[in-house]
Amino acid sequence: MKFNHKPVLFDETIESLNIQKDGIYIDGTAGGGGHSEAIVRKLTTGTLLSIDQDPDAIKTVTERLKDYKQSVVYRANFSEMDEVAEKLNLVPVDGVLLDIGVSSYQLDNPERGFSYHYDAPLDMRMSQEGVSAKDLVNNLSWQELAQIIRRYGEDKNARSIAKGIVKSREQKPIETTLQLAEIIKDSVPAAVRREHGHPARKTFQALRIEVNGELDRLSQGLDAAFSILKPGGRLAVITFHSLEDRIVKQRMASWCTGCTCPKDFPICICGKKPKAELLYKKGLAPSNEEIERNPRSRSARLRICIKL
Repeated sequence: MKFNHKPVLFDETIESLNIQKDGIYIDGTAGGGGHSEAIVRKLTTGTLLSIDQDPDAIKTVTERLKDYKQSVVYRANFSEMDEVAEKLNLVPVDGVLLDIGVSSYQLDNPERGFSYHYDAPLDMRMSQEGVSAKDLVNNLSWQELAQIIRRYGEDKNARSIAKGIVKSREQKPIETTLQLAEIIKDSVPAAVRREHGHPARKTFQALRIEVNGELDRLSQGLDAAFSILKPGGRLAVITFHSLEDRIVKQRMASWCTGCTCPKDFPICICGKKPKAELLYKKGLAPSNEEIERNPRSRSARLRICIKL
């Protein structure tokens, strides 16, 4: 299956990066290479570093950008981009792009085990290495599973779902996506099963986030990206659910915060100055036209800050 991904807020993201033809840029989540190719086409003497942890993505991007001398492709997690860029003598940088979350390819490729729509081995590892979702559901206690589902899936039925998983695995191991989806469906109230959308959606999201350490990686990646930006450099981040967006929003707000002295102080004594400014105060959401073309874009949000 070809590594295909529909970039969301594509034109808005590329335009907002304000790409300079001699600049240095990082696509920290290269995926299918759509963003990377759009950036590298604008470069002459500049350099684009495309990073991804998924070996399938690396193969695709390497092939897609093979004719661009400005392109450098490197397999790593985007949280390590500062180390990679320094190793390759590509610091400081003019811009960084992060398109967070699972790609269309990973969702639509049954073999990767991300989706409850296909019957496949229960995997969900973006890097194809380490602990899988199968390992979690077959080895964690119901209390640990409930905590993951509640924290990362924000599902009020986390307790009953976790107990249902543990009860089912006592009969036989949970090995496939549809097996888990049916267990979840049977573990929630009938009223939930009648609601729009599959009752397994939040649990699958939660397990995926836990397997890949997504929120920790996002926090680390934001700091790594900002640390190697040059003054005037831009960090663009696309998120797809509230947990991710909250982290990005709060981190950018902290960089944009200046003096914290009480308002009645005649002069500033804290000495704090903002390190960045927001390009869009509330971020950008997809247009109605884009949502109609690509329903998965509905929850996306683009936030951009400029380093001062």
